[in-house]
Amino acid sequence: MTGSCGSLSGGKVMLMDTQEYYYRTLKLLQKQPELTQRQIAENLGVSLGKGHYVVKALVDVGCLKIEHFQKSDNKIGSMYVLTGKGLREKARLAKRFLKYKQDEYKRLQKEIRSLKGEVQKQ
Repeated sequence: MTGSCGSLSGGKVMLMDTQEYYYRTLKLLQKQPELTQRQIAENLGVSLGKGHYVVKALVDVGCLKIEHFQKSDNKIGSMYVLTGKGLREKARLAKRFLKYKQDEYKRLQKEIRSLKGEVQKQ
């Protein structure tokens, strides 16, 4: 493996779901780096624990870095910043995700044609 976010699988083939979460998280944080892990999880439609797992995995492989800052209410805030590696990985994942969705679309079209044929026979 090349050290990309995809290397998180430990050499195993990862489900597209996991890579989709990585892609969607990178895309989301590129636009809104100040989101909390709770907000990230809500945007992904997953539990807070799963959201934490995804963010931590991206940080661990160097796709994201966390920058802390002082908020106006004397609390420490965090901001997730895509690294150069994160930007490259987002582009790579977008390409894979697009191919996956195009293949899924073709499978669905085939299934729809088959179902229409069954319905017309009845």
